[in-house]
Amino acid sequence: MESFVAAIIAVAGTLLGSIVTFVFQRVSAQRAERFARDERLRQERLASYSAFAGAITELRQSVISLWFTRRNHTEGTELTAAQRESDRLGAAADHARFRVQLLAEDPQLMTLADAAVEPIGAIVRAVDLAALREHETRCQNALTAFITAAGAHVR
Repeated sequence: MESFVAAIIAVAGTLLGSIVTFVFQRVSAQRAERFARDERLRQERLASYSAFAGAITELRQSVISLWFTRRNHTEGTELTAAQRESDRLGAAADHARFRVQLLAEDPQLMTLADAAVEPIGAIVRAVDLAALREHETRCQNALTAFITAAGAHVR
C-alpha cells in the first residue's frame, strides 16, 4: 500500500510540475509576443514620424522654390515643372500624414502634424520675401514641435 501511495504522489508531483511549467512557459511566450509586437509598432511609428518630417521638409522646400519661380516666370516649362514637383511632394506629404494618423495614439500628435502642414499653404500666398520667411519659420517651428512630441512617443 505504501508503494501505491508513493506512486500516486510521484505521478501527482510530475503532473503538477508539468502544469506549472506549461503555465510559466505560456506566460513567458505571451510576454515575448507582446514585447515583439510593441517593438514592431514602435519601429513603424519611428519610420512613419521620420517619413512625415522628411516629406514636410521636402514639400516646404519645393513650395519655396515654386514661390521664387513664380516671381521670376509667370508662365513656361520651368513654372509648370515647379508646380508639378510641388504637387507630387504635396501628395507624398499627405500620404505620410495618413500613416501618422493611422499609427498615432495621441490626438495631440495629429494636431501637431496638421500644424506643421498649415504654414506651407501660406508660403505659396506670401506677398513678399519677409512674409515667406515668416511662414517658413512657422513651419519649421511647428515641425520641431511635432518631432519633439513624436520622439517622446517612440522612446
